[in-house]
Amino acid sequence: MDLETKLCQNCRRNFTIESEDFNFYKKIDVPPPTWCPMCRRERLLSWRNERTLYKRKCAATGKDIVSIFSPDGPINAYERDYWWSDAWDARQFGMEYDFSIPFFTQFRKLMERVPMPSVFNSTCVNSNYCNHVAKSKDCYFVFASFQNENLVYSSQCGDVRDSSDILTANSSELCYEVIKGMKLYHVLFAENSENCNDCAFIYDCKGCQQCFGCTNLRNKSYYFFNTPCTKEEYQEKIKEFDLGKRSDIKRAWTLFEAEKLKAIRRPAFFVNTTNSTGDYLDQCDSCKYCFGIRMGGRNCKYCMNGGYTLNDSYDTFGCGDNGELIYESVDAGLSGSRFLFDVVAYGGTNVEYSLNCHGSENLFGCIGLRNKRYCILNKEYTKEEYEILIPKIKAHMKEIPYIDTKGRTYSYGEFFPTELSLFAYNESLAYEHFPYTKEVIERRGYPWRDLPKNEYAITVHTENIPESIADVFEDITKEVLECGHKRTCLDNCVGAFRITPQEFSLYKKIGVSLPELCPNCRHMERIKRANPFFLWKRNCGKCGVSMETTYAPERPEIVYCEECYQGEIY
Repeated sequence: MDLETKLCQNCRRNFTIESEDFNFYKKIDVPPPTWCPMCRRERLLSWRNERTLYKRKCAATGKDIVSIFSPDGPINAYERDYWWSDAWDARQFGMEYDFSIPFFTQFRKLMERVPMPSVFNSTCVNSNYCNHVAKSKDCYFVFASFQNENLVYSSQCGDVRDSSDILTANSSELCYEVIKGMKLYHVLFAENSENCNDCAFIYDCKGCQQCFGCTNLRNKSYYFFNTPCTKEEYQEKIKEFDLGKRSDIKRAWTLFEAEKLKAIRRPAFFVNTTNSTGDYLDQCDSCKYCFGIRMGGRNCKYCMNGGYTLNDSYDTFGCGDNGELIYESVDAGLSGSRFLFDVVAYGGTNVEYSLNCHGSENLFGCIGLRNKRYCILNKEYTKEEYEILIPKIKAHMKEIPYIDTKGRTYSYGEFFPTELSLFAYNESLAYEHFPYTKEVIERRGYPWRDLPKNEYAITVHTENIPESIADVFEDITKEVLECGHKRTCLDNCVGAFRITPQEFSLYKKIGVSLPELCPNCRHMERIKRANPFFLWKRNCGKCGVSMETTYAPERPEIVYCEECYQGEIY
């Protein structure tokens, strides 16, 4: 089918469905979308809470647990290990499909009955305050990450060790305040850099060692603010900045930000990637409008924060790990195929409209099932019964669609409505990427939760946080520090924070001063520094050719097309 322009039923703007898109929808046998790519992304993210944690009781054992589900919400939560045990069976909540009411209404009812694990972690050791994390050890406040050790206050990391305050990095160690890094060792305050050692305040540097305040360098050593030095000169110059002192870090930041404005930017950060558009793509081929796809992606579109071999998939977040034919899903894959409209689905095949199901085949509208087959709304059927019912249910979803409070229609082929989400809008990732006010969110018909504001007994106010790490001793871990934003920002500031023993040890090891902002504010500062997951048309700053880039046209940075960038930097 040729290109078609449609009107998004959510934002009422036109969007385009291309012939390659129709081919994909035909391949997985779903109707084309009625929402534009950006609205589909927002809707998808509204079903994923990464960072909002609560203390509550396990609904089965009564134990104190840390959970992503609010204790005053409708969702029952089990201690993670109890949820994975054989002490219960989600089939006990199975429901007969009711052809008189919309599917999504029935699914919401089932969602309020079937318990959820407190957090979505797998094969983790001593990493209780983490979520959407797998194969990790000794991690704290880490989210959307895979195979890490001794990592704290970080997101979107893979194979990172002994590091803190990272946003998107792979195969790195002893790092601090890094955004988009690969193969870094003892690198502090870095962006868009790879294969560097013993550097600080670097942007778009590769293969560098002993560099400070530098941009656009390749395979260089002993550079100070892009000026070459002898080893001896370099060692003298970096003494001007003691990164163990907060004032020196702030001074270095000011100079570095000025240096960055002189840097030449490429349209996007690609590594071993061909025939693709988006940003931060590693080992990808034919991936369009994709962001944060690492360690392999092929023939994907509108996918975010995934990879590890993600093939033939559209509109995903956190999907991959040898997954294919995934569409409009959050956190799906793990050696599985054909996951459609799912939230947390690992392994198996042919799973549709299901939540937190693992190792299963041929599920529709199921929650919490493990290693099951031919189930609808958690009720088990024979293969023959299942294959007769599924076409009838899909036809019913079209005949009696769900209509939300703002008149938006959801039939077969639409992802779950935001108003039925497990989470309030401001608990979810949607709020991080689309940070509207409470009034705007409620006006759009989406749920909002006033997050609890605990009144902490602050023992160290911001102005009294020790200036130098040399003056900090382990008893700081017993104090409650005031966040410098003092809840005046819009970043879910908690107003106060502690320094954990693990964190204290790490700061001492890498030689940086204590932070003065709480973890939420630090995370949002990194989000604001990173480029958004959006592409604009912009002209190359050298040859003038039109290109797609994550830098909006009005931004002051110097952005070259890939050809001009390569000619200038290499």
